[in-house]
Amino acid sequence: MALVSFLVLGSGLVLARAKPKAATVDSDYVPALAAADRFLHAWQTQNQEDGLTMLTDAAKQHWSEERLQEFFSPGENAAYQISGGKKLKAGRYAFPVALLETSNAVKGRLRKRFSEIIVTRAGRQEWVVDKLP
Repeated sequence: MALVSFLVLGSGLVLARAKPKAATVDSDYVPALAAADRFLHAWQTQNQEDGLTMLTDAAKQHWSEERLQEFFSPGENAAYQISGGKKLKAGRYAFPVALLETSNAVKGRLRKRFSEIIVTRAGRQEWVVDKLP
């Protein structure tokens, strides 16, 4: 009987450890997610001007002007999906994203790219993109 109890309790502990951790949502999570959504909406609507204003200087330095222009030209059929993010440290969050766009090389072919976007607090209520997807 003791062996059966041990096996039942032991299997419960293993299952408890196997469950993924729920994302911690604090007061900064929602504004960070909203900033990621605004940036990706600018990408989707090919609004380079709005998108560029949301980038940190460090993010702009990693991308050439030509590459940024190409990034903000996904085609007429573009969509994105943001998954639950995680807090990297105070004022900094990473959100996994999937970017979907039609391929310019093969007309009508859907291209899906997985990446992440990192947003960081730039001011009291301002959030900016520090890493593009």
